[in-house]
Amino acid sequence: MHFRFADFEIDILRHELRRAGAIVHIEPQVFDLLVHLVRNRDRIVSKDELVDAIWQGRAISDAALSSRISAARRAVGDSGNDQSFIRTLHKRGFRFVGDVDEAGSAPAAGAGDQPPSTPAAAHEAAKLVPDAEPLPLPDKPSIAVLPFQNMSRDPDQEYFADGLTEDIITGLSRQRWFFVIARNSTFTYKSQAIDIRDVASQLGVRYVLEGSVRKADNRVRVTSQLIDAANGSHLWADKYDRELADIFALQDDITNRVIGSVGPQILVAEAARVRRKPPQSIDAWDLVMQAVPHMWRMSTQDHGRAQELLQRAIALDAGYAHAHALLGWTYVTMFNLDTRRPIGVSPTARSLRARRP
Repeated sequence: MHFRFADFEIDILRHELRRAGAIVHIEPQVFDLLVHLVRNRDRIVSKDELVDAIWQGRAISDAALSSRISAARRAVGDSGNDQSFIRTLHKRGFRFVGDVDEAGSAPAAGAGDQPPSTPAAAHEAAKLVPDAEPLPLPDKPSIAVLPFQNMSRDPDQEYFADGLTEDIITGLSRQRWFFVIARNSTFTYKSQAIDIRDVASQLGVRYVLEGSVRKADNRVRVTSQLIDAANGSHLWADKYDRELADIFALQDDITNRVIGSVGPQILVAEAARVRRKPPQSIDAWDLVMQAVPHMWRMSTQDHGRAQELLQRAIALDAGYAHAHALLGWTYVTMFNLDTRRPIGVSPTARSLRARRP
């Protein structure tokens, strides 16, 4: 479903507001409010109806509602003075007064249409669809960050919870060695009762990060937990208690701590998963077992011996990921041990680099 007015377009399926084709940043709650007004543009929408529709009947202040209306106006280039799109009717409510063209869902792809060209495009195209087929996992560790829940009685904390979620998604996305689902997909699950395994299956991820925000007086508590959706196990959890002083500094601090913990935890989980995969060659496995004691002896001589054994294991089983991972680790530690001299680039690394697009 699409709504078009002026040079704006609302894409319900993708949960996006676009202006002249460019995505307009808008908070999920503000997006829902705008959509509700557009859907009901033929009549006045009362404050009580908006509270029921957007906040599910939770008690909120007039200031909170006004701030969301103002945010919706800013998103579409409107203002309280102009009221070109969202008009306030004193003591009665609000009405969307712009000229709207409504279109249904996009037509199904024809025989000549091409599917998304990349795994990221395929995952980004997948949304919350009932009975949807599970998406295949990407070829690298994948994670979805679900919207952090506002557990406070203050609805204004929704902004903090949503902002924290977005910052964590952005920070994790900078770590190029794993795949992160974009906010437009994960925010479709906001305020819904969900099963982690179902979410992971629908989004095509192995790991899910969820959390909550609770405010009391001048303090805020943020909890977060990392879940391996393949078996439902909790890999990591933590909580952060802070004074609610500089809200942006607080948000940055917690975001950095979460990202700093989640990345290594996923790496450890992936390493454990790789170790559970049996090698094709028992001789390769035996060589790796011989190399491990040398790895823990922090000398260049022992590391050289470990590298020799690991390279022999890889020669026997080129797909033995554990051997490759341990060999890479020895190169890093050798760099630290051996007066930080450059390691050099191996022929294998050169060939892999040459094959990169």
